[in-house]
Amino acid sequence: MAFTTIISARDLHDLIVAGEPLLLLDCEFDLGDPAKGRDTYTQGHIPGARYIHLDDDLSGQPDGANGRHPLPDPGVFAGRLRALGLKRGQQVIAYDGNGGHFAARLWWMLRWLGHDAVAVLDGGRQAWLAAGFALESGTPAPAEPGDFEPAPSLAGGVVSADEVLANIDGGDLVVIDARDPARFRGEPHSLDSASGHIPGARNRFLRDNFKPDGTFKSAAELAEAFGAVLAGTPAEKAVMQCGSGVTACSNALAMEIAGLKGAKLYPGSWSEWTADPSRPITTGG
Repeated sequence: MAFTTIISARDLHDLIVAGEPLLLLDCEFDLGDPAKGRDTYTQGHIPGARYIHLDDDLSGQPDGANGRHPLPDPGVFAGRLRALGLKRGQQVIAYDGNGGHFAARLWWMLRWLGHDAVAVLDGGRQAWLAAGFALESGTPAPAEPGDFEPAPSLAGGVVSADEVLANIDGGDLVVIDARDPARFRGEPHSLDSASGHIPGARNRFLRDNFKPDGTFKSAAELAEAFGAVLAGTPAEKAVMQCGSGVTACSNALAMEIAGLKGAKLYPGSWSEWTADPSRPITTGG
């Protein structure tokens, strides 16, 4: 049976020991130092893992109006996955050392391209080490190209800035902002060109999805929490948003764990929204 949301360090270790044909992808990244993630990977990663870069692989080209991390062209991304060795139906495990937020972006993007067998390592690199498992260093030889081809999307779909704008007055979509409450309220932040949030948006800070050890809360706890945020709105009417469309995917993953399926993603998120000063902004809780 495929893992399609999260996987524990123990279960991942058992799959590796059993020789299962996994594709392990290390998504380590530092927004303040884009080269650091690859260096961290080279110094130590889960045995057999390959590296995938947020800016180079999991994002398209920013143009000043489409946000900091726009989605890449699907065909280009599929080609990158083949180059990493991805085969049709192959189990993919994504992880990082940043709370799983970058790994969740890869999880969402693979589902976007119709690949169901993808899971995030629950607790990330820290959970792997806490379980007593070793890392390896260095860079592997190039992979034998895979035969992956995109299929109909399994994600809830994407929403544009124009659709979000049109929804503000009387729409039935609910925007859920994953940023921390201070940024949501409108306190200045170095990543934001303007402060506040999209009118009508609701705040669900992504870190509230986790237990103190960095693993996800139970499905029941997440269902209760997101149920309160949704307040009766169906999950498929939820739009995940954050600063640049990356950490919003962590909320999407949390909802999937909770059994709340079909949430949409606003890829441009706050960095795209605020690129146009005519778009409305509100502040406060």
